[in-house]
Parts: sequence; C-alpha cells; structure tokens
Amino acid sequence: MTVPVSLSALVRNPRGPLILLAMAVGVIPLIITLAVAPSGTGWQAARGGLDGTAKPPAPPVPSKELVPVRDNAAPDTPVHRGDKVALRQLIIATDTRDFGLPAWREILDRIGTPYDVLLTKNEPLAADRFVRPDGTGRYNAILLTDNTLSGASGASTVSNTEWDALWNYERTYKVRQVSLNSSAAGFSCLRAQSEGPVGTVPAHAALTDTGRKIFDYLAPDIRIPLTQSYVYRSALKAGCHAQPLLTLGPSVVGALQTGSDGREELGVGFSVGRGEATGDLLGFGLVRWATRGVFLGEQRHWLNVDVDDWFLTTLRGTPGSPGRTQKFRISGPEALALSRQQADFGRRYPLAAGFKLNLAFNGSLLNPYAPPMCHPGKTADELTSYSLCLKDQFRWISHTLTHPAMNTTPYDRNYHEIKDNLARAAAVGLPVPTTVLKPPEYSGLGAYADKPNSPTAPVIDHGLKASNKALLKAASDLGVKYLHGDMSFPSHKPDCFNCGIHHPLQPDVLVVPDWPVDIAFEATTPEQQVAIYYAHSNGKKDTATYYRKSIDHEADLALQHLMTGSVYAHTLHQGNAHQYAPGKSLVFDWLQVLLAKYSAYFRVPLENPDWLTLAKYVDARTSHFAELKSHEDAVWNRVTNAITYTPAARGSLFITGVATRPATASDQHGPDEAQTYGSDSVSRLGLTRGDTVTLTARPR
Repeated sequence: MTVPVSLSALVRNPRGPLILLAMAVGVIPLIITLAVAPSGTGWQAARGGLDGTAKPPAPPVPSKELVPVRDNAAPDTPVHRGDKVALRQLIIATDTRDFGLPAWREILDRIGTPYDVLLTKNEPLAADRFVRPDGTGRYNAILLTDNTLSGASGASTVSNTEWDALWNYERTYKVRQVSLNSSAAGFSCLRAQSEGPVGTVPAHAALTDTGRKIFDYLAPDIRIPLTQSYVYRSALKAGCHAQPLLTLGPSVVGALQTGSDGREELGVGFSVGRGEATGDLLGFGLVRWATRGVFLGEQRHWLNVDVDDWFLTTLRGTPGSPGRTQKFRISGPEALALSRQQADFGRRYPLAAGFKLNLAFNGSLLNPYAPPMCHPGKTADELTSYSLCLKDQFRWISHTLTHPAMNTTPYDRNYHEIKDNLARAAAVGLPVPTTVLKPPEYSGLGAYADKPNSPTAPVIDHGLKASNKALLKAASDLGVKYLHGDMSFPSHKPDCFNCGIHHPLQPDVLVVPDWPVDIAFEATTPEQQVAIYYAHSNGKKDTATYYRKSIDHEADLALQHLMTGSVYAHTLHQGNAHQYAPGKSLVFDWLQVLLAKYSAYFRVPLENPDWLTLAKYVDARTSHFAELKSHEDAVWNRVTNAITYTPAARGSLFITGVATRPATASDQHGPDEAQTYGSDSVSRLGLTRGDTVTLTARPR
C-alpha cells in the first residue's frame, strides 16, 4: 500500500520517524503484510529495508588508467644560472586598481597555481626580485596586466632600467611573458591600425592556425565574444618574427613574437576583466603557453546533474492556482523515457558521451516487493519496478527517507532518515555511496526561514555554525563524509575554487556545494515553468517564446560554470523529468541548450564522474590549496626536466605537464592518479609530509 502525502505535512509533523514513515508509505499495513510473508530472500530484503540493518551495494569504483611517474631522486648534474625555475607565476600590475589584476587572479585561482603580485607603483622591478639567493628563478611565467604598464597619466610606471631587469630575467631563465590589453606601442612586431571600445553588442574574434594550436581545447571555429572591452586593432610588421593568434575581421588582436634575444612574448589586444568570457575562454591557454604546459594545478570541464526527490510525490502546478495542490510522481514509463533521452543526449553531443544523471532518492515510497521490469505488468509499485530495471542507467545518491526539513530534527530522527533510506536501497540492490548525503533542500546547514511555519518566509543564511548539530553527529556516526551544500548561500561557498568546506562543527564532514537551477520544482510542463519563472510579470505570456527564454537564461548561467571549470553538480527535481510530450522533458530541454552552447566554444569533453568521485576530487582540491599556502615551491630543472617538491603536510597536489605511465593493479588503491585531458597530462599526487617527490616534466 502507498499513500501519496504532502511534503509539507511530513516536514511539520512533530512525531517521530515511525509515524512519519507510516504516513509516507503505510508502514503499519506493510508490517502486517510482512508478518505473514513467507521466509526467503525477498522477505529478508524487505526486513532490511524497514529495520535499517542493511547497507546498499557500493557503486563501482572507476579504475585508474594512468598514474604519474615518480623518480627515486633528481639527477645529480651541474647546475648553471638559468637552469632552475620555481613553478610559481608572477603577475605584474600598476596598482590595486589595475583593471587586469582581478582577471589574472581569477584565472590563476581557478587553475590552482601559486603566484605573487608585484605592483610597479610600490615596488621596483629589480634583479633580486626575480632570483633566489641560490640562483633558482622564482617564477616560471610573467603575466602583465598590459604591455606598457601605464598609469592613469598614460605614462609607463616602469623605467627602462626596470624593463631591462625583467627582460634579462626572461632571457636568462627562458621565461615567457604574456600581456593582456596589448597595444602596438609595447609590441615591437605590431603596427597600430585603430583602437576603441566595444559596447554591449559583441565583436567576435577568431583563432588563426597558430591560435588553434595554442588554444587547442577551444572549438576550432569558435567566435570569441568581445563585449564592453577596449580593443587595439593592429597589423603585423613585415619581416618581424611574429605570428597572429586572434583576428577581428582583417585586424590582428592577439599575436606571438620571438625577439632576436630569444625572448618570447604573447599579447592579446583587448582588455580582459574579472568574470568575462574572454578570460574564461583564453585564460587557461595563456597560462599554459606561458608556463610551457608545466605548472601546479589543473583545469578541466565538468557536467553533473542531480534530479532530486526520486520515488516521492511532490507538488505540481503554479503558485496561486488550484493545480498547485495536486501531487505529482513520475511514472515508470516516464523513467524509461528519461533514460532514452539520456542516451540520445550522449549520442547527439559527443562532448557529453556517456553522461548519466544522478537520481537523489527518498526511499519511503520505494516498494521492496516490486520486481525489476521495464514494461507494463503486475507490480507492487510501477516506479520502483522501472527504476530497478534501469538502475545501472543512472547514478543514485541518498536524499533521506521521507524528505523532512532537518533544521531542528533530533538525533534519532536524523539517524533513521539516513540509515533507513540506505537500507531501503539495500533491500532492492540499488547501488548507493553511503558516504554521500544530500539533505532535503540543503536543510540542517544553517540556512532557514526565521518563520518556519510561513510558506512565503525567505530563507536566510545564518552561517554553517547555525547548522543542526544533531544532523551532523548522526551523519558522521553513520559514516557520511560529504554533505551537499548550496552555492546560493554565502556560507556554503568555499574560499578556493572547486574546494569544499570542512564543517566548523563537524570537521570530519566536508560540505560540497551544488548549483541550483531555476527550473521550478513544481514545473512539469513549459506552461508551468513560464508561469512560475515570470510570476512577477504582468500580462499573459506567449508560452513557447518565454519558455525558450527561461531555458536559455538558465543554460547561460550553467554555461558560465562549465566554462570556468566548476565541478559542482547542478540540481533539478523529479517533476522536471515529466515527459510533457513524447521524448521531451524540462531536464533535457535545458541540457540540450546547455550542450549546444558549450560545444560552440570547446572541443574538450565534459567530465561526468559519479558523486563519490566528484566529492573525493573536491576533497583533494581542498588539500591542494592548503598545501599551496605552505609557500614551498616545486622546482623545475630545465636541463634534466626533473621537478622536485617537498610537501609541508600530508594531502594532495595537482600538477599538469608531467610524465605518466599505465596504472597497474597495485596502483588502484594508491593515492596517485593521472589523466590525459585534451592534450594535457593532469596528475594528482598523494603527499606525505617531508617526503620529497621527484617527477619528470613534459613541456609543450
């Protein structure tokens, strides 16, 4: 027996978990049925689903294909001045108000590579600023905010003597230089044509053949939007050792030149600001070229999507309409249609090949007696049957048993909501990572309405220290290591890119935030999405037009996350998976628009790890940034290509551009792993404090 029930009733009911479970799934009638059921596997499975003693099977662990090559020791060879450089970058700006400074910071922070900032109004470019006392170069790349470093007056803030000191360092240590906002005045191989601002209507730059090699992760025919940017249009001088990288019509807006002294410079002829598409698209390639492809940190692109509240009934309709009081639960055939949409999506968009949705499930309406089948037939619960038949087509994460708000729930309630939901999965063999928990509506983590009984009261972020301690303790006691947070709340935003937050009240639990998508959880059709999305607009809306607008806007927001390399999952709800027309759902309407946009910009695939792998990656990135704060630098010997690093703590470190080898069986349980992503070798190292790591650089 199953009884559709309002989630609000579940949340507000003050009684214990047994009563709530009875409300959600009719436990009392089910227990009576079980009391006379025959013994056997099905009986034992059902018991496990009720008493919370069983654990679900673990999802398969992705096998490692590559690991970084660790050498025993660096080669003992004579070292000359200019042979060694630290894997650290230097940003040179005029002052803290320099427009290009936040852009460079953002680019480097996303990669996770260490850097220093030199402000020319406060500090001279002196030779000892670039070289350690032992002769090691301090920097592997020089990054200028513009190639003249001019102040507000238009005059350069750097003297000729200082330029000479910088160029001598670049020449001696073979360090490359990249400049944003490059004019012909500071680029000897360019001849000025015109300059001026581009407004809100974008001008589109294109890659040349040389540009396609440097930015090989971008789509070859990409149109790079220059919006609200100052642009220098130039032409190459005849007989100069320079190559165009970016063009705007007949003009050059990005070039690479090699001086007669061997120095290499790259400049882009337009301003780049924080949060702009030009930085998102070109930033990684600029840093990679400057460092010769060898640097601490990494950048990849990811797509993970959660569909919450699977198995539950939820609200359906629009605010203020009678239909909003209706309950909705996706049907079994709709689950099959969703899996077919998913398969078609992977075929249509090769950059998302193999993509799988994460179904965040609440097991209170899951029926352990329903047989797995993907066709109409006799079953105790149709959605359970289809879901079990399709269980390997999706990925599964625990979302608690009955979906209560967990801001004030007591320990016992929290404990059983988590444990019993996993036991329900175990009863039917649903593979679920037991260390990952998605709290309902991200509740229990310090964000809640001050008037909980008012449906219109706004949710206020009170901070993680206002979290429900009973929830954190129950989760920790049950082995949960990762809790989903919400990037909409400032206290859930980590202070480093793609990191998590060790909860201040329960440090063994890492908060890994999600990106909510503004496709309403009540919306099952385009009409409902338009009515909710434009609820504050006056007048009737043309559904088709405004539906496209809402989906396009949400896809643009998600595209920004994909472009920057954000690993965090995007969240939708099971009502959005309703098949409002054959082969059509809000979930895949949004995903198809998103992938069409991504594919127009990039040629590298989107990583789609399972949720536990994602969480472990976030954990490793958190450790990586903690290690960078030690100020210990990895050092690259350019002659032997040996990179040496002595960790300050136990943890992880990401590095790009080192030698790798095929993983063996013994490597599968070790901390090291590597991947070839696009044309880059990305490695993660497991670190032990004080144990020097020696790697082999593979420069581009």
